[in-house]
Amino acid sequence: MKKTPSQLRVLSIDIGGSHIKATILNKKGDLKMEYDKIPTPAPANPDNVIKAINTLVKDFPAYDKISVGFPGYVKNGVVKTAPNLGTDYWADVDLSKKLEKALGKPAQVVNDADMQGLGVVAGKGLEMVITLGTGFGTALLMDGHLLPHFELAHLPIKEGITYDNYIGEKALEKEGKEKWNKRMKKVFKILKTVFNYDTLYIGGGNSDELTFKLDKNMKIVTNADGIKGGARLWRDDESESKTKRKLATPTE
Repeated sequence: MKKTPSQLRVLSIDIGGSHIKATILNKKGDLKMEYDKIPTPAPANPDNVIKAINTLVKDFPAYDKISVGFPGYVKNGVVKTAPNLGTDYWADVDLSKKLEKALGKPAQVVNDADMQGLGVVAGKGLEMVITLGTGFGTALLMDGHLLPHFELAHLPIKEGITYDNYIGEKALEKEGKEKWNKRMKKVFKILKTVFNYDTLYIGGGNSDELTFKLDKNMKIVTNADGIKGGARLWRDDESESKTKRKLATPTE
């Protein structure tokens, strides 16, 4: 018996530099189980990551579709860069096809900050999402729709130093919490000036390390919030398909 859209279940996966996290969502993005995680393997090449995902989800409830947030630049399900996992391993790997083969369900793969953005934004105006983890992730959305993805983490903030180098996990460990927070104040000032966003959402494990008061239009969000974006990926895909079918239908 064919399932109705409201009955569909989505396996939502977040691949990070330190952990791979996953849960099952319904069509609305509600969690149907607590999200679970497993350490990201080393080396984090495609075969090892897919093996880890298989191990993580082997006892999960049944699901119909797969959504993945990946820490790098992804185009049509194909990875182009993976700075915190190893671009040499991942360049031009069609992760969506590999996962479809490994897990037997349709899969969509997008940048991890993009997926988190879909999960947390209110859908009003220009909203920006950043993730503070192993590296620095960013996403931009207008009225709830993803804008083209830019790897802002690789822009230089000063000569020879990128945002990843400046505020990533290694910078926090090396410089300490106080100096890292001073750097974050500088980064927030730049983002506000450059993007003039309506709301800024701050996710990732290191968002807990922020010690200063945020502006009223800046909000801390959790990994559990962000992983809900996996359901939105398929809702948006369905909406686009309906629009295309409608445009293709001859009018009298």
